[in-house]
Amino acid sequence: MEAIEIEIKFGVVPAKDQLFNLYNANSWSSAKKLDTLALAMQNSHSLVAAYHNDKLVGLANAISDGYLVVYFPHLLVHPEYQRKGIGTQLMNALLTKYKDFHQKMIVADQKAIDFYTKLGFYLANNTSSMWIYEGGDH
Repeated sequence: MEAIEIEIKFGVVPAKDQLFNLYNANSWSSAKKLDTLALAMQNSHSLVAAYHNDKLVGLANAISDGYLVVYFPHLLVHPEYQRKGIGTQLMNALLTKYKDFHQKMIVADQKAIDFYTKLGFYLANNTSSMWIYEGGDH
């Protein structure tokens, strides 16, 4: 596999067209609410993005109280760039920032559980994810 140079940027909100391309490529329903998605990214507690030659190829964000609890709602990598370690880089950047927090949470698709387990997450005891959700899978 050929190595590619990825630039990781904290706090830079991607342009709407870049957000759309990334979310749409992953079939996330958020792509259909582009203005709201852009506002959500602007108002995240933390945002980290991966770029290859100025192309947005990955993104992760955090929502937090700033002291005790952090939730990681979005982690996605463009399908053409998956399995190259980009998702791991993005999550490790966030996990480093929030290393001293008491509770770090995600809601993971079944197919992503192995990925998150390798990063130190584990299934919560006696709890279930619940939501009221207007989207499809994402």
